[in-house]
Amino acid sequence: MMVRKEFKKYSLEFGKKEKVLNYTCQTYQLSRPNKVGAVMALIRECQPKTITEWEEWYFKNATTYGKNTFKVTKESLEELGERLYEKITEVVIPEWQEAFNNLNKQDCYDYIYNLTINRTFDGFLREKSVVNDGLSKIFTEVSFEESPSELDHAGDIDYLGYVKENIAFGVQIKPVTAQSNFGNYSISERMKASFESFERDYKGKVFIVFSLDGEIANIEVIDQIKNEITRLNHQL
Repeated sequence: MMVRKEFKKYSLEFGKKEKVLNYTCQTYQLSRPNKVGAVMALIRECQPKTITEWEEWYFKNATTYGKNTFKVTKESLEELGERLYEKITEVVIPEWQEAFNNLNKQDCYDYIYNLTINRTFDGFLREKSVVNDGLSKIFTEVSFEESPSELDHAGDIDYLGYVKENIAFGVQIKPVTAQSNFGNYSISERMKASFESFERDYKGKVFIVFSLDGEIANIEVIDQIKNEITRLNHQL
């Protein structure tokens, strides 16, 4: 029988405040690589044995990703904390208080129904349009198939683009409203791990295609997919 290893946790506990802190941090993108660097890539490069070793190495080596790169410092993290506090107190709390004051039972009924029926149908039509009216007409040599539910990565991969049997790249389709500035979109660590696992299984990379009314919004992804198809064909 495998013995479960106990790990000492270093993370702070914020109790009920965690939800509002997490919501605001994610909404205003205060923990993205363009603010704090690619932290998981950094810690894997460091391979620290102690948290002190990691902390020292991080502040020595961490730089942000994006157009305006800069070295991450304790002061820059404190500035992010200040911005987080301002967003919570000046924007989030007033917005939530207004929402709480106006929320009724019918809103809850309507929300669940809308989430289950309407948004699911909108997403289905969006995916179909992006693939059938877009990608499949651009890449006629590729066979696009919906991700099967039994696929380990099905939650993160909407379609597989088969270049040859068992060789495919992945496509995830997101509405532009999921990230208004999609040029700075950053995937989560969970999604990154899922994409890497997909690449090991199917040899191809995963591409995020942003949809605006069923059209491909980030058109630069087309050239990226072209290059990937060429790479995969050369490997066959």
